[in-house]
Amino acid sequence: MQGAISKNMKLLSQDTLNGFGSLGEGMSMQIARDGRRILWLAHEGPPKNFTGVDVSDPRKPAVVCQTDLPNRNMRSNSLEVVGDLMAVAYQTSEYGGKPAGFELFDVSVPEQPRSVSFYDTSGPHSRGVHCLWFVDGEFVHCASGAADFTPTHPRDDQFYQIIDVRVPARPREAGRWWYPGTRMGDEAPPPKRLNPQPLDMIRGPDAVRLHNANVYPQRPDRAYLGYIDGGAFILDIADKANPKVVGAWNPHPPYPGFTHTVLPLFERELLVVSDECVLDDAGDWPKLTWMVDARLESNLVPISTFPLPPVEEFGHKGGRFGSHNIHENRPGPSFYSEEIIFGCFFNAGIRIYDIRDPYRPETIAYFIPPGPENSRVPTAQMNDIYVDERGVIYSGDRWSGGLYCLEADI
Repeated sequence: MQGAISKNMKLLSQDTLNGFGSLGEGMSMQIARDGRRILWLAHEGPPKNFTGVDVSDPRKPAVVCQTDLPNRNMRSNSLEVVGDLMAVAYQTSEYGGKPAGFELFDVSVPEQPRSVSFYDTSGPHSRGVHCLWFVDGEFVHCASGAADFTPTHPRDDQFYQIIDVRVPARPREAGRWWYPGTRMGDEAPPPKRLNPQPLDMIRGPDAVRLHNANVYPQRPDRAYLGYIDGGAFILDIADKANPKVVGAWNPHPPYPGFTHTVLPLFERELLVVSDECVLDDAGDWPKLTWMVDARLESNLVPISTFPLPPVEEFGHKGGRFGSHNIHENRPGPSFYSEEIIFGCFFNAGIRIYDIRDPYRPETIAYFIPPGPENSRVPTAQMNDIYVDERGVIYSGDRWSGGLYCLEADI
């Protein structure tokens, strides 16, 4: 690709998805009944809901399905597929909007998704579901508001909910947990604000709410939470009706907030913890990806951070620069490693790290595409990443670049 900056990575193809190339944080792969590989993608915002792309040949991706949102005052930032069942998150732009929650779709015929059920989490203080995790076909783990949850601060509206979908037509809540003090009526006081200056009450970066909740078949009794300014948590969810904290770690302050993803490396007793950069022009630098020693769950200890190119070079090139999503070692047709980590870093592109020495993570490959046409910023904003078991890397641009399919020589 002309204008790209790369090391040990090669672009196989790029697809702007019929001109709707704004991608959110949902990338999930289905092996269809006829053997095709369908990569399902959530969009960053309206008008599109989700897109299905045949990536059987990643050099020739082909859109097979593209759907519209119910209205323009919402987004479907997140999705996951297990077998032929897909869960799609719905978050509204204002409190009290609808539809808010998640919808289950039968995608056994990828060209014709069929709604199975809708789980409603709307309410006067709710925007619905921002992010969800669904890998076992039984439970959806999500960050959402609820009709019966009144936050002590408007931006703390999304908390951890476990929804039983073993009967897909009748989802029901199985359990919930929230950061103490973030709900009206809690005995604990409200948490201190990391950034107390006035900000947009909905969209400000200052929040103590859930972003990601990851639960793996290796440890189905554990949930790994990225709770934005509240930090990282490990919960015991053996009893889903009564989750309990077994570990917590929070570098905010002095660092500037927004714990995003907590990835456990079970065999090595380590965590990879990513922050999210949420402001343009390095306004919230530094946003880092951390290595954390988790040998003792009750005493999580940071031991290193992943290297990034210098902020002096990238911070003011346009758009965001810093940590965001990482490949999360999901089950299914997914690459799994406890030594190689893939991540996307907005205008610093897609980067691959060797963490065999967890005290000294090493950059071994990267790909930084040029800024796509019709973007609101002059740089690519690589937003999410998924790597299949063949080693094919898929990443999406936040604004207009669409889907990038790549391979690495590592």
